[in-house]
Amino acid sequence: MKVQLNDEELIRQHLKTNPNVCFEALYNRYVGKVYKRCLSLTKDVEKAEDFTHDIFIRAFARLDRFQERSTFSTWLYSISFNYCMDQIKVSNRLLMTTLEDNVINQYTDSNEPDEERVQYLTRALESMTPQESTLLRMKYQQGLDIQQIANQFNLKESAVKMRLKRSRDKVRQFYIAAAN
Repeated sequence: MKVQLNDEELIRQHLKTNPNVCFEALYNRYVGKVYKRCLSLTKDVEKAEDFTHDIFIRAFARLDRFQERSTFSTWLYSISFNYCMDQIKVSNRLLMTTLEDNVINQYTDSNEPDEERVQYLTRALESMTPQESTLLRMKYQQGLDIQQIANQFNLKESAVKMRLKRSRDKVRQFYIAAAN
């Protein structure tokens, strides 16, 4: 009769001596559950399969960091969730950048004279709070990076990014409303 080791015992006994047995056993135990977790987060079969594969590679590469503060399954599910959320955030950023580029190109490729666009922009900046217009001017006229702006306003970088995004959205909305 073959005794089945629990996850923690398996890791302790086989990680150093026979890592392939350790990996195969853990993979077989959890591949279905990790896949379901990925699928529930991504809603995409192909991404879920890719993410599952990546998660096991990442988890096994970091297995020596598993400190048994929680069960192995909890540790693995935590890696799974964090990995999926990171990938989703990255893909959303890429989508947002592409979308913003398309919107910008839509307005910059128009046959509108540059003078008229400058007037729209000037009016949009005047309709904003002084801090919003200052942030935009620092970023786009002066060419300062996020960290420099954050230091100047004594803010966190994430706060500067969010304020810049909101300010750009206001300019975009003003421009759309004025163009119609």
